Amino acid sequence: MSEQAYIDIVGVTKRFAGGVKAVDNANLGIKRGEFFSLLGPSGCGKTTLLRMIAGFEFPSEGEIRIDGQNVEGVAANYRPTNMVFQSYAIFPHLNVRDNVAYGLRKDRLSRSELNKRVDEALNMVKLQGFGARQSSQLSGGQRQRVALARALIKRPKVLLLDEPLSALDKKLREEMQFELRQLQQNVGITFVFVTHDQEEALSLSDRVAVMFSGKILQVAGARQLYESPSSRAVADFIGSINFFPGVVKGIEGQEIVVEAEGLGLLRAPIAAGTGGASFKPGSAILVAIRPEKLSLSVEPPPGNAITVKGTVLTSAYLGDRSHYHVRIPGREAPVAVSGTQSARSLDVLHAHGTDIYLSVSGSSVILLPPD
Repeated sequence: MSEQAYIDIVGVTKRFAGGVKAVDNANLGIKRGEFFSLLGPSGCGKTTLLRMIAGFEFPSEGEIRIDGQNVEGVAANYRPTNMVFQSYAIFPHLNVRDNVAYGLRKDRLSRSELNKRVDEALNMVKLQGFGARQSSQLSGGQRQRVALARALIKRPKVLLLDEPLSALDKKLREEMQFELRQLQQNVGITFVFVTHDQEEALSLSDRVAVMFSGKILQVAGARQLYESPSSRAVADFIGSINFFPGVVKGIEGQEIVVEAEGLGLLRAPIAAGTGGASFKPGSAILVAIRPEKLSLSVEPPPGNAITVKGTVLTSAYLGDRSHYHVRIPGREAPVAVSGTQSARSLDVLHAHGTDIYLSVSGSSVILLPPD
């Protein structure tokens, strides 16, 4: 068992008909009491991996251990897990109370104990007084809470959630994200959450596993994933980013000197290199810069920032910030820039065709392998 791992996924591969690998040699350790997310685009294998933890699918290779127990061949209803589905699967012929109590019907509890457990579950998800409501009378957020209560009433060691917020509108989804995180902290059990929404995963999770084509590319906390991605694929999926192909010109002390497309010669800390790459003079490299790390000004900025001249192509004012696309010499694709600007410079910078200075600190640069 991996150190501190409560759910241990060891060399797990899942093949479907035709030899297609939905999950390819996944190795993962999830800690007790952790809010852990599986993040990736549609078809990357995240839901298949979740279903294997739940016992609805079984690995073609490898093993899964929960709390030290190998669950190979153990049916879903005998595992210490419960699952909240994307569709919620609320029974339309039952009211809220009966929906929540459904999983306890076979446990032969006394009526008083059953009522006590249902009341506790409804309180937990803030549905006190909703017990007599019919399913058709519930909003999307209330249906989601009913599904959570029905899963938690069984007191599982692990709660598995398959994109449970995807059917909600943006405002309600953000509210439920906060409530879901608060709920997890209150009950203290392990949550494994599947989503394709990067912002949702980063805001909710203690750690995130980013998946592509059945493989786990990186496992890290939100800040590390965003600021130190291990590969181009992870950097590109987690938020907006600009990529500049380059060549390593040399290593000077704790800095890498790079000739980057459109940026010219720049220096970045060796610590900016990620992905386990060992960069050597003459090797190809990829310089990545987040849009909000770039600054625009109508005058050359002071200091030692990396600075190039450019032209504003498009702009969008969004209230608290503005988004720009900037053309710079030596680069075909425009550079995306996002950030706040002073009121004095807004009118100037928003004008199409304005000549400006684009700058960034070397410490804000991310260095990645070219692939």
